Amino acid sequence: MITNLLDINCAVLMGANLANEVADNKFCETTIGIKCPGFGKLLKNAIQTDNFRVSIVEDTYTVEVCGALKNIVACAAGFCDGLGLGDNTKAAVIRIGLKEMIRFCKSFYPAGHVTTTFFESCGVADLITTCYGGRNRRLSEQFVKQKKSFEVLEAEMLNGQKLQGPQTAEEVGVLLKEKKLEDSFPLFIAVNLIAKNQLPVEKLIDYLRKEPESY
Repeated sequence: MITNLLDINCAVLMGANLANEVADNKFCETTIGIKCPGFGKLLKNAIQTDNFRVSIVEDTYTVEVCGALKNIVACAAGFCDGLGLGDNTKAAVIRIGLKEMIRFCKSFYPAGHVTTTFFESCGVADLITTCYGGRNRRLSEQFVKQKKSFEVLEAEMLNGQKLQGPQTAEEVGVLLKEKKLEDSFPLFIAVNLIAKNQLPVEKLIDYLRKEPESY
C-alpha cells in the first residue's frame, strides 16, 4: 500500500527475530525483501552485525505474507500443545502449514512468487520459531487448557500486545471462501473455525488428514 500510494520503494523485513533474543545479542538471521537490489544492499550494510545476519531477496510478497500466515500455523501448533499431542503431531502441523503458506503465495501472488524464499529466515525459520516460542502458540495452548476466549487471554497474558493469528485466520478464511479454495487449505480453515468456537479443537487432526497431495 505504501508503494502504491506514495510511489516509493518499500522494503519488508521478516525473520526468526524474537525481540528479547535480538536484544541479548544472540545470533539470528533475518530477511529483507526489496525489489531494488542496490537499495537492499544499502539496508543490509546499515543493520547487519556479527550476530544479526541479513539476507536480501526480491520476492517482497512472499516475505511479507510469511509474516502473517506463520501466525495461523502457530495457533495450530499451540492447539497441539494444549491437547498434549506430542512432537510428531506438531511437526506435521508445521510441515502442512508450510505447504499451505507456499500454496497461498502461488495462488494469490504467482507473478512474484519464488519458492526458495521459504527457505530464508522469513520462511521456515520464522515458522519454526513462532510455533515453539511465539505468543500465538502460547495463547493457543491456553485456549485449549483454560477454555477461555482469545479476547480474554489476550487481555490477561499479553500486557497490551496484540494476538495476530486468529484475526489473520478469519481474514484468510473469508478470502478462501470467496475464491472457493477452502478444500486446498484445511489447516487454515480449521484454525479459523476453532478460534471462533465453531469446531471442537479435537477435530484439528481430522482437518490435517485432508491435506492436498500437491503444493
